[in-house]
Amino acid sequence: MISNSQQSLFETKPKLTPFIKWAGGKTQLLGEITSRLPKTYNRYFEPFIGGGALLFSVQPTSAIINDINPQLINVYKQLKMHVEAVIFAVNELDRPICHKERYFAIREQYNSKIRDQILDVECAALMIWLNKHCFNGLYRVNAKGEFNVPFNNKTHGSSIDANNLRAISEYLNKNNIELHNGDFEAACRDVQAGDFVYFDSPYVPMSNTANFTTYAKDGFNLDAHKRLAELFKQLDGIGAYVLLSNNDAPLVRELYVGYQIESIDVRRAINRDATRRTGKEVLISNFQLPTS
Repeated sequence: MISNSQQSLFETKPKLTPFIKWAGGKTQLLGEITSRLPKTYNRYFEPFIGGGALLFSVQPTSAIINDINPQLINVYKQLKMHVEAVIFAVNELDRPICHKERYFAIREQYNSKIRDQILDVECAALMIWLNKHCFNGLYRVNAKGEFNVPFNNKTHGSSIDANNLRAISEYLNKNNIELHNGDFEAACRDVQAGDFVYFDSPYVPMSNTANFTTYAKDGFNLDAHKRLAELFKQLDGIGAYVLLSNNDAPLVRELYVGYQIESIDVRRAINRDATRRTGKEVLISNFQLPTS
């Protein structure tokens, strides 16, 4: 059997880029992360897929990707099954000049889909469009699970790269890529020895006064971070390769004591306060990371 990493040696990969901006997106750290992946592995698991920067860079031939946000996973599914319909729908949303009232009307249209639990092409197009017209590309929901990010005052322009969406669709269809919507533990239920798991969960706050990040209505609290650390240890115990990124915060170092921890400088592109758009993250692994 040819492993994911070995397969890449024989094929020229198309360039794929994230179709959506996502908090904690890894585009700026792709070089750092990809240079530290295990040389060979079997299946690829990413339980917090977000914008998919690492997936689209590595392009494994066999992967299980997951996110707790059903609307986000719906976009991946619709791109896989109905990419031309998604492209058409987003282009239609892009046609009129956008103003604040129109933005809020479209946001309400999207929230109506959320309330009614309708996951279709239109929902996917609305999510992509809102991501390009909301403040800083932030995805935030209220206690009811409704999207509540304000307008970024972008009045016109294309919200998509149609050829990129077509290339993503082709990748998802030509390879063995499973799309799951659920808890991160459930997404790792079938991990076996030799598989590679990358965790890019909502980040631990840098201070005790900071709020835990909420990308889904159920949030991701301290107990969830402790549960993630326990899962990391369990996967290590069965012989999987595990890599995790997070803030370089005391709690993170405490949760993963005993594993290899490497600190890296980063920019925080979506922080409201521009003075706080730099910081440090850590890459934590249960295997030896190559040196920079």
